[in-house]
Amino acid sequence: MVLKNFIVFEGIDGAGTSTQIKKLVEKGCNECGEGAFLATAEPTTGETGRFLRRMLGGDFSVDEKTNAYLFAADRCEHIFGKGGVEELCKAGKTVVSDRYFFSSMAYQSVSCGEELPRLLNSPFPLPEYLFYFVINPEVSLGRVTSRGEKKEIYETIEKQKKIAAQYEKVISGYEKTAAESGMKIIRIDAEKSIDEISAEIWEKLKK
Repeated sequence: MVLKNFIVFEGIDGAGTSTQIKKLVEKGCNECGEGAFLATAEPTTGETGRFLRRMLGGDFSVDEKTNAYLFAADRCEHIFGKGGVEELCKAGKTVVSDRYFFSSMAYQSVSCGEELPRLLNSPFPLPEYLFYFVINPEVSLGRVTSRGEKKEIYETIEKQKKIAAQYEKVISGYEKTAAESGMKIIRIDAEKSIDEISAEIWEKLKK
């Protein structure tokens, strides 16, 4: 099932999804009215999401299978909880999320296999639009390093290469069924300039 008015940006760390969501929401609100476009992200800002962000930051570790369950639980509240994505989209808002279950199928599949993430995320609706940011892991990790911030547990070149390969496998699989599912998948060259990417995304959505 496709959830109308729901847009998802996906890509490995440093691909530029967060930057582009800010630009899209600003552009969307300018064009369509204040509050017409809303930004969100996974992990969320809720209790489970904050727990996950501490784990990603290396404050503590959990079993990778536990990790997969926690991301799914956070996602369930994100989509179906009070004031969640489903409620907002059905009210006519356009919601743009930085990451969704495609991330779990890429990140968690590398560490605990493909079956569990696929099973846990099967109940969630597909977005109407999926923008997949394609970038060389060495380039994206260079961007992460240049921020001067503490790296998260997945932000090593070895892990990012494996995750990028799994992302490609996941997205390619959905591309094969896109005509049937109704989800529109757009690949973005994330090594282009910020303004070029922003213009490309807006042009795709205008159509």
